[in-house]
Amino acid sequence: MVLEVALIDVTAGSEQAFRDAYAEAVEVIGAADGVGAIRMTQGIETPTRFVLLVEWDSVEAHEAFRAGDGFGRWRALIGPHFAGPPHVEHFADV
Repeated sequence: MVLEVALIDVTAGSEQAFRDAYAEAVEVIGAADGVGAIRMTQGIETPTRFVLLVEWDSVEAHEAFRAGDGFGRWRALIGPHFAGPPHVEHFADV
């Protein structure tokens, strides 16, 4: 299992619209092959900053999702609220 960590900054004033879009988009990513738990958090000190945590069976499973149609739907829902490109990394338990 690997953990995808995505740091997402949204445009000021679009926090609620992003949350609403995520409520629909999470169903898209949740249906992907190789996905486990999914969690989105919102910054307290910086409410325009969100952190997405997704457990994947492997980095390859995440890359397969990104190469498929589901990613386009996912990005079309939440992407319009991005202030810039998300910073995404993968982590493994130690």
